[in-house]
Amino acid sequence: MSTPHNAANVGDIAKTVLMPGDPLRAKFIAENFLENAVQFNSVRNMFGYTGTYKGKRISVMGSGMGMPSMGIYSHELYGYYDVDRIIRIGTCGGISDDVKVRDVLVALGASTDSNFQNAYDLGGTYAAICDYDLLKAADKASERSGVYFKAGNILSSDHFYYFDNHRDFNANWKKLGVMAVEMETHALYCVAAALHKQALGIFTVSDHLYTGESVDAESREKTFTDMMKLALETAIQFED
Repeated sequence: MSTPHNAANVGDIAKTVLMPGDPLRAKFIAENFLENAVQFNSVRNMFGYTGTYKGKRISVMGSGMGMPSMGIYSHELYGYYDVDRIIRIGTCGGISDDVKVRDVLVALGASTDSNFQNAYDLGGTYAAICDYDLLKAADKASERSGVYFKAGNILSSDHFYYFDNHRDFNANWKKLGVMAVEMETHALYCVAAALHKQALGIFTVSDHLYTGESVDAESREKTFTDMMKLALETAIQFED
């Protein structure tokens, strides 16, 4: 069956999906890392592909920007296409002093300034965390591939340009040890928890909010291959 946002049929998508925000990054991964990749979705230009990596069946699909978009695509993958795990592979802006541009980060937890979790009527604040088995697999993948990462808390924000004029907002998160800011992972972790699925967020620091360092858009799409390799090496540990 298809959905309003995905033209795939059940069975077209692997049990593990790598999910960048940028659909062109999904296309890049399919063309450069997957063998025999077949495109299963182009609705709204949100490209999705299934192929093999080291003989294991893996899918990759864009999520778009922001938590509402991630919420839609992850819910459909988990709920309609029987996907078991999603590994987000995205970019983030560094906040902590001990992260640098091009560092690879893994989100143990995803703090937020969003109201996304209010839809679950919890009566409190939910601590959105990654799946431990995926985290262990990422650690093993790191040892095998030589792609090392820093693990900790990240911030999933609804705002992008807000930070330009509210530097104290960043400082308060920084004081509590938040490594970086991005826009999707809190929603992914919430959806995975609600549907009893697995999720992990892996990022490359594309810019730093305090040092001013950054990389261009084409580099974000095509050159953050360490993060891609780490995610692929993590994914294949779950595939027969």
